Amino acid sequence: MAALVRLLAPLGIAAPAVRTAISRMVRQGWLDPVRLPQGPGYAVTPKAERRLDDAAARVYRGADTPWDGRWHVLVLEPVRDRARRERLRSDLAFLGYAPLSETTWIGPRPSPELDALRIPGHWFDAAYEGDARNLLARAWDLDAIGRAYEEWLASAAGLVGSLPEGAPDDQVFAVRSELVHGWRNFLFRDPGLPADLLPPGWPGEKARAFFDHEAARLLPAAAAFVDRNLAAS
Repeated sequence: MAALVRLLAPLGIAAPAVRTAISRMVRQGWLDPVRLPQGPGYAVTPKAERRLDDAAARVYRGADTPWDGRWHVLVLEPVRDRARRERLRSDLAFLGYAPLSETTWIGPRPSPELDALRIPGHWFDAAYEGDARNLLARAWDLDAIGRAYEEWLASAAGLVGSLPEGAPDDQVFAVRSELVHGWRNFLFRDPGLPADLLPPGWPGEKARAFFDHEAARLLPAAAAFVDRNLAAS
């Protein structure tokens, strides 16, 4: 816990907020309390490992993932409980699916986390008999996503540009963390839509190239800050 408090201090997150977040993550099954040589600590659960691996693969996806022309289709049983229904919608959006109707969702590829959600329904791969661009535009608001990429890019360029030459590694860590946090929000909006179906000059390409370059450039100093604080535990 002490190491986490030190790591999050440059982001302006106070110790009580860190402790509250950790407690919530334990209750939700993302962390397990463990005994470390230094004292009480926490370990990621298999559920958390799956989420971190999948999210990292999508955040740092680099070049476009090849698409085989088939859609992953989910046909859900009706969920009557409103709170559970909203959680399910949020989870499916994060995993890269979009609704065609209340009970039918599609994604450009299956998510490895799908089984863990225990979704009431059925899913399968399918080929669309029609113009796939029309299907994509029906499920995802491309205009809104494109504007979001442009707005993020302008904001991210200002954020990175605020770093002075030779900035200390805690400051670099804070800026890189904010950069990644802003970029990861696109996991809820753009699951890596097939490039062949996107409009010419898609803003996501320029935004992704900027993120990939800056995240890699800032990584050594940010990682040094993390390593130093973990070693101090």
